[in-house]
Amino acid sequence: MEAAGLLTCYERMAVIRRTEKAAHDLFLQGLVKGTTHLAAGQEAIAVGASAALRPDDYVFATYRGHHHALARGATPEECLAELMSRATGLCRAKGGSMHLTKAATGMLGSYAIVGSHLPMAVGAAWSARLRGTEQLAVAFFGDGATNIGAFHESLNLAAVWRLPVLFVCENNLYMEYTPIADVTSVPRPAADRAPAHGIPGEVVDGNDVEAVEEAVGRLARRARAGDGPAVLEAETYRHFGHSRADPAAYRPAEEVERWLKHDPLDLARGRLAELGVEEETVAAADERARALVERAVEATRAAPDPDPREALTDVWADGGAAWRT
Repeated sequence: MEAAGLLTCYERMAVIRRTEKAAHDLFLQGLVKGTTHLAAGQEAIAVGASAALRPDDYVFATYRGHHHALARGATPEECLAELMSRATGLCRAKGGSMHLTKAATGMLGSYAIVGSHLPMAVGAAWSARLRGTEQLAVAFFGDGATNIGAFHESLNLAAVWRLPVLFVCENNLYMEYTPIADVTSVPRPAADRAPAHGIPGEVVDGNDVEAVEEAVGRLARRARAGDGPAVLEAETYRHFGHSRADPAAYRPAEEVERWLKHDPLDLARGRLAELGVEEETVAAADERARALVERAVEATRAAPDPDPREALTDVWADGGAAWRT
């Protein structure tokens, strides 16, 4: 990746990190209802993958999907407003933290049911095949999803039909509170199982935005060429607990320390220095990210509540609310 491209990726990761920090702070102030699942520490996966995809490709994410929504074109203001149940939210306050969706940019949703979106990604890839668009569908999922049936069913059907779909596992080592290694028979829960379905499985450093961009770009070209699906297991680590109600005390201190030293933003900054990008240029990117998110928080605080009369709109494709039989 050239310096200009890496700097762009760095700034996007900085925006995501600051947006997540704002969500954390707003939650503690009682302005975000329910719970949130922060993806701080996993930004390189979303940003690197998005950098390798076309604007019209489809992305499906989990309930920990703020970073994917932002990487695919949602603004910090749209996302924070959705978390705060404002009328200006990404889904006009109907989705909340776990259901961020922006279909116009190919972000076809975040899903709270573990693994439920994998078959949907297969369907989207089948649709692209039928329409001859060479679009790609990408399903991002956690390591815990590899132990449910939908994972294997989706891989199997995608392989049988040689569909243009990528399965990207964001392996942050924990299924909520349980280490994935304690309940899984293979070391790589996603990549090691891909060969059983006749498709390639690879492992990548999920905190290295350049490595993610290269791997996704290469596998995307393969899928568009008609060579079928692939599994990419991106090794990463969440900085916070499973949700805002989880202090993550079950994680060994030395493990946390080791991963915090392998921060995606730090890695990108180091690489930018190696490429000769001046510190002032990187600092300017950080300042733009700070200002953007700060403005988003101010705008969201002042945004109106949703109109109760719109509660039943957007239920159907025509925007209506009438019951269909």
